[in-house]
Amino acid sequence: MWKATGWNDYEVIDCSKGEKLERWGDYLLIRPDPQVIWDTERTLKGWKKPNAHYHRSSKGGGEWEFFDLPAQWAIHYGELTFQLKPFSFKHTGLFPEQAVNWDWFGDKIRKAGRPVKILNLFAYTGGATLAAARAGASVTHVDASKGMVGWAKENAKASGLENAPVRWLVDDCIKFVEREIRRGNRYDGIIMDPPSYGRGPKGETWKIEDCIHHLVSLCAKLLSKEPLFFLINSYTTGLAPSVLSYMLSIEIGKTRGGKVSADEVGLPVSSTGLVLPCGASGRWEME
Repeated sequence: MWKATGWNDYEVIDCSKGEKLERWGDYLLIRPDPQVIWDTERTLKGWKKPNAHYHRSSKGGGEWEFFDLPAQWAIHYGELTFQLKPFSFKHTGLFPEQAVNWDWFGDKIRKAGRPVKILNLFAYTGGATLAAARAGASVTHVDASKGMVGWAKENAKASGLENAPVRWLVDDCIKFVEREIRRGNRYDGIIMDPPSYGRGPKGETWKIEDCIHHLVSLCAKLLSKEPLFFLINSYTTGLAPSVLSYMLSIEIGKTRGGKVSADEVGLPVSSTGLVLPCGASGRWEME
């Protein structure tokens, strides 16, 4: 498993009974997690005195219960700063396990020794965008949500990257990629973090099992003559790491060579020494 071990401002403290106790900077949150199927005793005091608790509803969705949590606060990862706030369906605006991938591709960008162009699709609040920009890349950031792109810009400003070479685009990812192919634009690295299900800005439907292979095939056409990497992240339980590996091998490895790898990504649990699985990633890289 690829573990995000570089955090100081975030930790999973404990996991039990379908929930995880987390520290986000100075604040403790309790949020549901479908991977936590064990029922262990909750002895740590944080379980009894969180700053906020997201309660899942038996009818689907859920709601926050707030005790002492600001409307917005910030945490840091290295030189990056992320603005956080609780919003619908338990999220805070950041997936901390992705730091293991930020470190991986950031190292590749820094060692390239040349200008690097990165495409970040389904780019959310910009964690990968900022990591790539901080490493020295020019980034095209694409997400269908205007609000998420605005949030990503806030994070860029907070990280001192407001003047970094980033194109911020609100667009349907598949349609954008198709236009980029026609325009002849190419990228040295591609990152995608597709949702299990979603809709584009004009109501376009996205279902990962139906759409992901086609999108990977299209994106393979956007790789430059000397590409560095291709990264796919998935939170869909039906897509095992091996499935991501097969797609990358078929669409990129077969013609470009290089190395394909895939694994679960996870977060260490500080009270137990276990690692909480948080989805999967597939990586292609030019050796």
